[in-house]
Amino acid sequence: MTNTDTSPPSGATWPQTLVGAGVLLTGLGMAWGATGISSEAGYSGVGPNFLPWLVSIVLTICGAWIIWEARTGGFREMDEEGPTAPPYWTGFVWVSAGLLLNAGLITTIGFVLSCTLCYLLAVQGLRRASGQPIANAPATWIKDLLVGLAISAPVFWAFTKFLAINLPGLTATGWI
Repeated sequence: MTNTDTSPPSGATWPQTLVGAGVLLTGLGMAWGATGISSEAGYSGVGPNFLPWLVSIVLTICGAWIIWEARTGGFREMDEEGPTAPPYWTGFVWVSAGLLLNAGLITTIGFVLSCTLCYLLAVQGLRRASGQPIANAPATWIKDLLVGLAISAPVFWAFTKFLAINLPGLTATGWI
């Protein structure tokens, strides 16, 4: 006789409920922030508050759904928990440093260079977390720098030149 009950023990649903509550509160916080954004219609009748409202609505729905799933038996399709690897804090520090430096330097060195730095540091952290032995090679750093530039520069130009959204630049020309 097999056991068909796939629900986790009742104590296992609380962490899942907390995740759902966090997602729900994030969605509600974004909705509160979106109320302060102008709804004046721009291109094609879509205002600058459209995307924040869309994301906040989706996050709120997903948060409520996660809470409902957790409270009605937990995530039933999860794999059985096996031995878990300890967190790789060094990679977390690299990625966090990239994000924080991006936020802190974007108005000083401009969007392109700060996003390139963010990409470079985040990728280095992810390389180290995956155990790639080439993470310290100078060629890897140069490649990551060039890829970061290849991503951030077109994004900057698309936003500033085509969408007329002001992003902080390094020069007054609007090209970097």
